[in-house]
Amino acid sequence: MINVMPFLLFDGNCTEAMKFYQSCLGGDLTITKAADTPMREQVPPEHHQKVVNAHLKNHAVELMASDWLHPARTPKQGNMVCVYLSGGTYSELREVFDKLAVGADKALLDDLRDMPFGTYGHLADRYGVHWFFRGEKTP
Repeated sequence: MINVMPFLLFDGNCTEAMKFYQSCLGGDLTITKAADTPMREQVPPEHHQKVVNAHLKNHAVELMASDWLHPARTPKQGNMVCVYLSGGTYSELREVFDKLAVGADKALLDDLRDMPFGTYGHLADRYGVHWFFRGEKTP
């Protein structure tokens, strides 16, 4: 089953922002920094304290977030709120990804691929909406 939720991107202040949202909305907050993951060796040392995954969940709200980590793209207002699709099998994610990729901006398309935490992908669809994908690794 694929879950859909808002995904927020921050420019180095993800921890501060998510703690603020937790103070407003309540719930449980988990924060994982690059230094605490197998990705540590894949990012420069100056990014080790950046958030790779923040998750806020209460009885009615679920938000995901991270600091901006893409090396070749720049954060700007308008590309920092996304839709996050998580869970599901690789084939389920592939089907949705391929449909959303029709007419997508090729410069903003990161095809589904295995990462230490599972399958990951990203695209900006033909309407400029950014979609992030995370699920099971490829079989």
